[in-house]
Amino acid sequence: MSAGSARGGDEWTNGFLRWDAYFAVVYGCTLVFILGAAAPGPGPRAAAAVLLTASVPWYIAVGRPALIVEGEDERRSLIYLTGAVALFLPPAFLVGETRLATFALAPQCFMLLWMHMRRALVLMAVINLVPVVGWGLLWRPQADDVFFQAVFAVVTLAFSAAFGGWTIRIITQSAERADLIAELNASREEVARLSAERGALSERARMSREIHDTLAQGFTSLLMLVQAVESELDGEPDEARRHLALMARTARENLAEARALVAGDGPTGLDGSSLPDAVRRLVARHHEQTGAAASVEVTGAVRALPAGVEVVALRACQESLSNARRHAGPAAPVTVSLRYAPGELSLRVRDEGHGFGTGAGTGGYGLAGIRARAGEIGGTADVRSTPGNGTEVVITLPTAPLPAAALRSPA
Repeated sequence: MSAGSARGGDEWTNGFLRWDAYFAVVYGCTLVFILGAAAPGPGPRAAAAVLLTASVPWYIAVGRPALIVEGEDERRSLIYLTGAVALFLPPAFLVGETRLATFALAPQCFMLLWMHMRRALVLMAVINLVPVVGWGLLWRPQADDVFFQAVFAVVTLAFSAAFGGWTIRIITQSAERADLIAELNASREEVARLSAERGALSERARMSREIHDTLAQGFTSLLMLVQAVESELDGEPDEARRHLALMARTARENLAEARALVAGDGPTGLDGSSLPDAVRRLVARHHEQTGAAASVEVTGAVRALPAGVEVVALRACQESLSNARRHAGPAAPVTVSLRYAPGELSLRVRDEGHGFGTGAGTGGYGLAGIRARAGEIGGTADVRSTPGNGTEVVITLPTAPLPAAALRSPA
């Protein structure tokens, strides 16, 4: 990206009007000096004025568009400078005062050839020295006049080289800064895109866990109750009716969870109640659905905890009980322990069911979800099980807010 394009088209174009004004003043003053010169006669002065005036439309048609983009079109820049020098040298041979136009041509050379310093310096030498040589050969002036003009040309060339070098360094630095700004903007856009993608993935993972821990478990419970009712319709109508009522209540609770999920609210089990009460309701429902013995033990000083901690604990309890219903075996007793400690909350869910080998049996989505939930708030989740000895899920959660850096670290 060039410096000109990096500055922004409108700002640079509007600011270029100052250069237009400067060039107009230089050309106007040069024209006045040509027409007011003491020598040569009116004819050469008029010819010089006409040739100099011809450079104005050339500048407007070709030079200005090339200058606005700061020489991005190298071919157009060279064409313009060649034409400008061709229009400048003849009047400079005719009338020495024409060399005042050098103060307009010099900036143009460096602005258009800022990426080619040597070319710019060669062109400046031509603009400053060739007019003196041509003027001297054409009019054969006195030696002291030639000396004065030569000294003036050398000083002008030195000034132009110094000023041009400074200008090129400024333009180059501006271009480098423009490139850095462009890279920074591109990096910001990439970071924003990656952040949006990561946010979308995180939200998708969160929604997946919520659906798995609420709706999917509710539907699983409904299927288990349907199977129970099918086996009880003929021989145990009272038990079938009890299970049908439980199905209706489960469906209503599932509907409430779905509405809360759509609305972005927390678990319905925590609405207006404490975490221990919500856990007791989960355990009671587990007992109703399975008929297995289930108990809750709460130790420590019960207190209100951050919402995120209570949600993770409740969802972990839900998932652990759901796994016990599906895998522990019929009538497997379940014990849930909730321990409040300073700066920490522990949840322990143990069933006396079949158990499994933890080397191959802990890769399910539910257990992975428990670990992910706990890790997001700086906690841990551990699954302990052996075949024939039941399963124990232990979740430990910090109850104090963690620094942002800790929450960003991998779980």
